[in-house]
Formats: sequence, C-alpha cells, structure tokens
Amino acid sequence: MALRSCAVLLARSGHHVLRGSARPDRCPHSLQQRCGFKKAAKKPESKKEDLVPPQAESSKASVQRRPPGAHPENRAPPTSPQAFSRLLRPLVFTVGFTGCSFGSAAIWQYESLKSRVQSYFDEIRADWLEKLRPQKRGDVRKEINQWWNGLSEGQRTVTGVIAANVIVFCCWRVPALQRSMMKYFTSNPASKTLLSPMLLSTFSHFSFLHMAANMYVLWSFSSSAVSMLGPEQFMALYLSAGVVSTFFSYVCKTATGRFGPSLGASGAIMAVLAAVCTKMPEAKLALIFLPMFTFSAANALKAIVAMDTAGVVMGWKFFDHAAHLGGALFGIWYILFGHDQIWKNREPFVKRWHDLRTGGGGANGGGGGAV
Repeated sequence: MALRSCAVLLARSGHHVLRGSARPDRCPHSLQQRCGFKKAAKKPESKKEDLVPPQAESSKASVQRRPPGAHPENRAPPTSPQAFSRLLRPLVFTVGFTGCSFGSAAIWQYESLKSRVQSYFDEIRADWLEKLRPQKRGDVRKEINQWWNGLSEGQRTVTGVIAANVIVFCCWRVPALQRSMMKYFTSNPASKTLLSPMLLSTFSHFSFLHMAANMYVLWSFSSSAVSMLGPEQFMALYLSAGVVSTFFSYVCKTATGRFGPSLGASGAIMAVLAAVCTKMPEAKLALIFLPMFTFSAANALKAIVAMDTAGVVMGWKFFDHAAHLGGALFGIWYILFGHDQIWKNREPFVKRWHDLRTGGGGANGGGGGAV
C-alpha cells in the first residue's frame, strides 16, 4: 500500500490533508513552500480566504487556507439541498465516462485482434531485414527495444500512465501554470469546475514521494491485473475507477461539509488492487518494508475497506478515505458483477462498430468472430 508522501510537508506548512492517494491516496498541497514559488505581496488590510464554509471555522482542525494559486471559485458553499443538486452533472459525467471507457476498450480490442495477422507478417519482414543489415553495437534504440520487450504486458500497459503522471507532476513546478493546475488538476465539489478535474486529478501529484508511492503500487499490481483482464479492459477499469472514486469523494465532502481540493491516483489504484484481491483472494501479499510478514489478499482487502469505512464515518482527515473506499468498492463490484454485465455483453456493440468500419458489409459476415 502506498503511504501518503505529503504528511511532513503539510504539517510544516499548516495545511491539513483532506484527501490523499494510493488512493492509497490523494493529498492536498502547499503550493508555495515546497516549490519555491513567489509569494504574493501582502497588503496590510488584506486577509487570506478559507476553502471551508463559515460554519466549519469553529473547528481548528478543519480549516484549510487557500493556496496562493487557488482561485476564489474554490470557496465552499454551505451544505444544503442546493449543494447536492450540483452533483447531478458529476453523476451524469461519471456514468457517461464509464460507458465510453468500456466502449472504447471494446473497439481497441477489436482493432488489436484484427491487426495481429498483419503485425505478424510485419515482424517477420523486420526480422529478415535486420539479419541483412550489419548490427550496430551500443545502439541506443536497440537497447531500449530490448528493455521494452523484457517488460511484462502489464508493465508496458501502465508505462504510459506513469509517464502521464510524471508530466503532470512537472507541470506543478511551473509557477505560471499554478492557477490552471489548481482549477483543472485538483477535484473539489466547491469549485465551479467540476467535471474535467474528476479525471485529470487522478493523474496529478504535487509531492514526489506521493507520486512515487502510488506509481510503485500501480507497477506492482499491473502484471496480475493485466493478465487477468487484458490491457484494454484494465485501462477502462483504471480510468473509470478514477472518476467513480472522485464522485464518491464529492458526495461525502458535500454531505459532511468538509470541502477542499484533492488530487492523486489513489482511487484508480485502489480499484485495481481490490480487483486483484477479489479475483485471487488466496494470493500472498507483504508490506514493502516488512517482507517477512505475509497475509492473504482477501484479508488485506477486508482491512483496507474497514479502515477507509472508519475514516469516512469518523471524519479522519489525513487521507481522502471516501475516495479510497469508492475506488475499492468499484473494483470489487466490477469483478463480482460488472465484468459479466458490461464486458461480456460488448459483442453487439463491436458488431455495430465492425459494420460501420466496413461500410455495413454484411457479405463479410459481421465481425463478432474477431471479438
């Protein structure tokens, strides 16, 4: 399990954590103190605004100062029926994005299977040409190809995800991008921008240790998850879980009035972890720093769900337990029910895609056999 890497930073900067990741977490952040960003000039009569509603100010632990780059739109509204009505659009987005993710995965799988024969002949020709050409020693491209071919299919699948997280992490270090990063790469039900951060925040990490911990967990479980689901279905599960877990966090924050920005890949990673543990409950797991102590995947999943449920009920603020719990429940649901209800019923959709791609060619006999 990935631990929160922002804890020390936030403790020093006076910010409390509303949400962390590895969803084992998503963690808020102090934009100034860690990156060397310029502080805004202070005016004697000006005061910093809070990201929490007025009624929450009485609780010292629940007050979170607005980072210098935060936009005033992140100010939290009071909890009310009107606040819950703002979650209708995120709900529609969550359902629609999940459907599009699995639909795109089905098309991706269809195209991959269709191109395998052509790829096979291309590889034969490439090998033949390679034998005719003199080999170059120390060729960088050859070394990279050897490294890439040595990875498992799961590791190759998540390499792109890790690269995207690294790029977003670097963007956090650019002062000119701070306002845009806060607006689009942190999720907050009190913000005017609700939809795009539900996905983009799952690729966003402010702390290097936070990102490293999450990516390590993703890399560790990628081989098992991809061998179990296939790369297409895995990516659909991962992306959908990120949005679902963010929506779950939206609901819990709105219900409790504990508003604040969140970021991190924890919800998506928690869904992958829960899916693997549900599918292979007898698998043996161990902690990174205590490899001598092993436990079953089923027991690990029970402990994770119990801890995050307690965190939601008791209002623990170090992690975004709502996002963790939402991701884990989605991963469990998908393995037990979602796979049969969604993935196994994709054939009619793929047939329509085949007909559309081939101009409705009934003479070719509908593409169901390729799926």
